[in-house]
Amino acid sequence: MALTSRVDHLVLACADLAQGARYVRQRLGVEVQPGGRHVLMGTHNALLKLAPRAYLELIALDPEGTAQRPRWFGLDTPAVRARMAAAPFLLTWVASCSDVEAAAPLDPGFGEVIAASRGAFSWRITVPADGSLNCDGVLPSLIQWHGGAHPCDGLEDRGCVLGELVLRHPSPQPLRQLFGELGLDGAVRLDEGEASIVARIDTPRGAVELR
Repeated sequence: MALTSRVDHLVLACADLAQGARYVRQRLGVEVQPGGRHVLMGTHNALLKLAPRAYLELIALDPEGTAQRPRWFGLDTPAVRARMAAAPFLLTWVASCSDVEAAAPLDPGFGEVIAASRGAFSWRITVPADGSLNCDGVLPSLIQWHGGAHPCDGLEDRGCVLGELVLRHPSPQPLRQLFGELGLDGAVRLDEGEASIVARIDTPRGAVELR
């Protein structure tokens, strides 16, 4: 059966969740909602619904947690830590995949598939063994949720909708081929240029870009 995938969530890296909440309030004009802790990774989050099955994740190091392995999304690297300290920024994104075990071998950058859970939610997600960021954040991590439970189920609609995810990379053609193999669907655009990720979000105060 052919793979299918779509945007599951965007990852906004923050020095702490209070900093991230202020940033979202200033930029989007809405309040985020509490998420939970990732015990394995020593991180915690807050969330904002962007679609029935897509959301913005504010992620930060959990001051009460200890990572049991290298943290995901490059959160242990000096470069990411420095940017987080300066201001929240769009670090990367995560794609929901119909079969993460089949999809992970398509590119070595995805890394290994690990099991994780938080409260009522459990999932499998790709994470490189060293926790490194895939392709400067342009290549997503892949996730497959167990059962029907999804974080968006308990999130209020704040009137924010993901309009388009714009990705840029100096060599986009291999990524385009990979996205095709993943059956990536939705408003994701990949252009040639310096590596970057920009989310265009429709909000109660108009269209806003996060980067």
